Amino acid sequence: MHYEIRDLRPSEFESLGRLMVRVYSSLEGFPTPAEQPAYYELLANIGQFSERPHARVLVAVDRSGTILGGVVYFGDMAHYGSGGIASEERNASGIRLLGVDPAHRGAGVGRALTNACIELAREAGHAQVVLHTTQVMRAAWSLYERLGFVRAPELDFLQEGFPVFGFRLTL
Repeated sequence: MHYEIRDLRPSEFESLGRLMVRVYSSLEGFPTPAEQPAYYELLANIGQFSERPHARVLVAVDRSGTILGGVVYFGDMAHYGSGGIASEERNASGIRLLGVDPAHRGAGVGRALTNACIELAREAGHAQVVLHTTQVMRAAWSLYERLGFVRAPELDFLQEGFPVFGFRLTL
């Protein structure tokens, strides 16, 4: 499958938001929209992250322009916005809200989006990349470990009682 990684366009904000809500709400064992409405509001409005300083929303799109997945890259951890202490990290970039359309999983889309963020961190001269995931996101957890991310328990936190686990990649 051919696709390109590029910045999300304003005209695509709503489409990516719908995709992210669908992806996250379909994860078995993940909190539902009724259980964590604020989190799903964040997902639905993922395009707004592109308005934060040093943040970019990247998407994978096929030849027809269909969005296959997306991710948010943070070049300044002060704007990362998760729980825990991650926003205090210095000389680091962050990755949040990786999501791939279930119909396109296994095609390397998640890997390509993650690698694009890692490359942006390298270009920024950062020493590390920080991200969070959960145990129900098994495919993402495995991907991150294959790319060299290691568990960073000091970055763990609870999101409304739901455990979220920190990872680091040293560049």
